[in-house]
Amino acid sequence: MNEVETATLTAKNLQTHFFTEEGVVKAVDGVSLTIHQGQSLGLVGESGCGKSMTALSILRLVPDPPGKIVAGEIHFQGEDLLQLSEKRMRRVRGKKIAMVFQEPSTSMNPSFSIGNQMRELIRYHQGGGRQVAQKALDILETVQIPDPRRVLTQYPHELSGGMLQRVLIAMALSCEPSLLICDEPTTALDVSTQAQIIKLLNELREARGTTLLFITHDLGVLSCVCTCAAVMYAGKIVEYSDIRTILKSSGHPYTQALIGSTPRLDRDVESLQVIPGQVPNLARLPSGCRFHPRCHKAKEDCKRESPPLIERDKGHWTACFFA
Repeated sequence: MNEVETATLTAKNLQTHFFTEEGVVKAVDGVSLTIHQGQSLGLVGESGCGKSMTALSILRLVPDPPGKIVAGEIHFQGEDLLQLSEKRMRRVRGKKIAMVFQEPSTSMNPSFSIGNQMRELIRYHQGGGRQVAQKALDILETVQIPDPRRVLTQYPHELSGGMLQRVLIAMALSCEPSLLICDEPTTALDVSTQAQIIKLLNELREARGTTLLFITHDLGVLSCVCTCAAVMYAGKIVEYSDIRTILKSSGHPYTQALIGSTPRLDRDVESLQVIPGQVPNLARLPSGCRFHPRCHKAKEDCKRESPPLIERDKGHWTACFFA
């Protein structure tokens, strides 16, 4: 069997562009990744590098216009999602692939109770019946929400950010999806609540065998959740390996800079590393390597050519001439 047939999700040369008055914005530009059953893959990078748009492309939720998936393949459990009709794709979203968004307060309808929204989701994907109410109650208990019966009667604004994020995770898991996509689910939460959500995700993944695509800009969070990591910069993946290799022996200067800018308790440093400049405008990308204007290792070759993503060591892929 080939990799497409055995993997839960495989994206090949995925390209999502936005056609604006300023020009063509290459939000996702040739991204390829593979996630196997039960694996947790982290997609990490600064804001604006294309992480969330990669996730939305997988779910075919790119706003059209102005956005459009212009090339590539997305195979989920052996089926190319880009070839499905919109009607069939609606059956995939929520039931087979679920997503937890970054801002819990904007992800639910404020006019309906938690129970109403959970029951509607379950009915849509699994049909009606008396068991719907019980299933909504059971899944809230699974994500360790105290007094779940009361929570079902409440409205989104009555819950804290951490509690609301647990509800969203419960809704995402209610139809037992094979793939769960989490788009920075801990960003808007305080540190103690972040730790609780991370612990919950790990316990649920181990108990259910759910495959996880975890999007974040925080390498500290990533190391607590994921077994592998793909580092994105300006629409491209620039490094990929298991999380230990990424943290201990990264080859790309951008990955090294991200690690250097992350606070750590086991090191005493006077100041954290700062990455100069900012992510380039995706409508006016620099020539050659997209990171070269910010890279202290950049040479003339970096300004002329874009380095390919090459397997430097077994299972360790890097897009840098000097890795």
